[in-house]
Amino acid sequence: MRSAPPASKQGIAADLIALLVAVNSGDPRVLTIQDQHALPSGPFELAHRSLQSGLRAWVERQTRLPLGYVEQLYTFADRDRIGAADQRVISISYLGLTREQAESGQYGASWKSWYDYFPWEDHRLGAPPMEKTLRAGLAAWTAAAPDRAARSDRRQRAAMLFGFDGHVWNEELVLQRYELLYEARLIPEALRGDHSSAPAADTMPGDPMILDHRRILATGIARLRAKIKYRPVVFELMPDTFTLLQLQRCVEALAGKLVHKPNFRRLIEQQELVEDTGETSQETGGRPAKLFRFRRAVLAERAIAGTKLPISGS
Repeated sequence: MRSAPPASKQGIAADLIALLVAVNSGDPRVLTIQDQHALPSGPFELAHRSLQSGLRAWVERQTRLPLGYVEQLYTFADRDRIGAADQRVISISYLGLTREQAESGQYGASWKSWYDYFPWEDHRLGAPPMEKTLRAGLAAWTAAAPDRAARSDRRQRAAMLFGFDGHVWNEELVLQRYELLYEARLIPEALRGDHSSAPAADTMPGDPMILDHRRILATGIARLRAKIKYRPVVFELMPDTFTLLQLQRCVEALAGKLVHKPNFRRLIEQQELVEDTGETSQETGGRPAKLFRFRRAVLAERAIAGTKLPISGS
């Protein structure tokens, strides 16, 4: 797998990029290649029947994993974000939801927690450990603004996005937080090709990725955090049968924050999203817990009205 865009006589190339998400033991994970620095991807070729068929072909070739649920995520075409001034790369990204399986293939595919790339996005146990580092870096960036108005603007943006100074942390603003850190030059991707006196890349929070892949991952996390509130896509990540606690932990893993347990269970029951299998699980460590399955009929019943999950602080 390459680490740079494919050559093109016209200076334009189209990449198909797959963001595949699974949740394992309360950990949201993404499928990666290139020593966990890249998402599965490949160029769109004339032999591909469609963009999605091309994506499926590349993913299955690189990882030996078949794709299930897939939706187009976003198209990225920013000239200054790929490190190649003489070429324009259009990156067409897709979001796929699956269950973690053993990976294979010649590209070193492996699963990795998305919080390794975005450690500041996990608020399930309160403020993440690197918040002090982020505050210090953003404070220095704010102080370096050219005038008072710019300093005020930077301070306000940082506070609103990261939940500082009494502001509420909004779990959906993943991409905006990443872009602010990029603008503040607090992530390695912002320093590529820059040999000035910027902070050392290894002191910055989160593992970097090639090209714009971490930006694509941020976009996918934001999309999924928003979507689980009004569509039952979370069940694409669940096993055939599960306990309500397992379902709750999956939602919390994706959202990066806790949900209110009684409200969560009440809403699940009111919307008839699941049905009792009549069986129990002995893996809870305590009393046997009821096992449920997703009620597939809900897909048609909720096609217009949608579903609602209580993603809020506990």
